[in-house]
Amino acid sequence: MSVKASEQAVALLTQLGLGQRLSHLPAQLYGGEQQRVALARAFSGRPQILFADEPTGNLDRTTGDRIADELFSLKQDFATTLILVTHDRQLAARCERRLRLQDGRLEEVA
Repeated sequence: MSVKASEQAVALLTQLGLGQRLSHLPAQLYGGEQQRVALARAFSGRPQILFADEPTGNLDRTTGDRIADELFSLKQDFATTLILVTHDRQLAARCERRLRLQDGRLEEVA
């Protein structure tokens, strides 16, 4: 990893509240911390489009809400198009456009 890439990774992890956990292994992190590492990894390449499959699925409501806040904040900061798959209606309600898969067909949700 180049010095610049390393500095960007540290900056993202610190922004996500993991500055004190940089030397920890993945197994030493809690679920929400692991998910924030995944967000940092996903956004480190400054993607134009990001696909997120159930980004809060295995988290309690409080932690899930925080991860969702961070996800949408990073989406805005990096001007990234987010395509999100979720069963969580509250999370889906935060999206600009919602589609539902019903009987093998995509339907627009009002």
